[in-house]
Amino acid sequence: MTQLKKRPSIEYDAVIKKNNVFILLLLGLSIIALLSMLMAVCIGTVKIPPEMSYKIIAYKLFHLDIDNVISQVSPSHMDIIWQIRLPRVIMSTVVGAGLAMCGTVMQASVQNPLAEPYILGISAGASLGATFSILIGGASGVLFGFGTAFWAFLGALGASIFVMVLSGIGGRMSTVKMVLSGSIASALFIAISNFIVYISNDAEGIRNVTFWTMGSLAAAKWDNLALPVIGVTLCCLYFLFQSRILNTLLLGEEAAITLGIDLTKIRRRYMVITALITGLIVASCGIFGFVGLVIPHVVRGLVGSDHRRLMPGSILVGAIFLTWADVLARIILKSGELPIGIITALVGAPFFMYILFKQSFDFGSK
Repeated sequence: MTQLKKRPSIEYDAVIKKNNVFILLLLGLSIIALLSMLMAVCIGTVKIPPEMSYKIIAYKLFHLDIDNVISQVSPSHMDIIWQIRLPRVIMSTVVGAGLAMCGTVMQASVQNPLAEPYILGISAGASLGATFSILIGGASGVLFGFGTAFWAFLGALGASIFVMVLSGIGGRMSTVKMVLSGSIASALFIAISNFIVYISNDAEGIRNVTFWTMGSLAAAKWDNLALPVIGVTLCCLYFLFQSRILNTLLLGEEAAITLGIDLTKIRRRYMVITALITGLIVASCGIFGFVGLVIPHVVRGLVGSDHRRLMPGSILVGAIFLTWADVLARIILKSGELPIGIITALVGAPFFMYILFKQSFDFGSK
């Protein structure tokens, strides 16, 4: 009797301890994310002391002139911090959080450890939409009354539908079929994009398309921050409250149906939302590969598969990762800026190979 009474108490204490550790981890990640943003503002080809950078931000945000420093700051330094670096840092944080969130949701909704916007061709579809808008719509990117963001979203949504339909042909959807369908979608949409570029005579448009395909945050400005920030923030808040459904999806289709979850409806809704976020990100910054693949797996190794912990952890780690990837892209070359998509691919591709050949994933039997 004594052992029976003690066991629930021990299990309860273990749960409390685990929750406290996670709260401390989440707090630590939040502090690291904030410090990363503050430090990233100070780093670049033009050296500006951190204390001066922070005082410029304080002056711009709250009109606080600490120690009367603003009168001594050159206008060029103020423009670099406020007009160039701060919008770029905010965009990198938002994009990293959004891509990590999309990868986490997609891996759960299709029970696929390799699912993410880049692998499944959604980014390529969004890039096709942006290419179509830029090269057909002209310098403004407006085509039939809709801007680049709309066409990028439409391309991402079309890619999502294409992959889901193709992977479901001939029987039950599987991991191998999903990855192969994503590869087919990527090849097809990239080929169409290249064809549009080839027949186009718009030199400036072709340079803009090159920007989309390589990925960069150089175009981040205050006037194009609102849509990605609002979209990613709302979707992150939404999925933070979807942890129970996401956890249920991990149990498999039969368990989800038994618990009364309309799996087809849920998957369709989640794919539309992830396509929306991917389209917004590609329209703003271009393609960033492997972020949605790498981050959820790293965080899953730290906090487990429970989405009550996995989702907020992935959002924060994704924001931290892309913030520092952008810093590296800015400083790694003395003569110019390295496209950030190259850095994310160099980090993500070896990790993808590790997951692909890991013995615990038996792809052929699923």
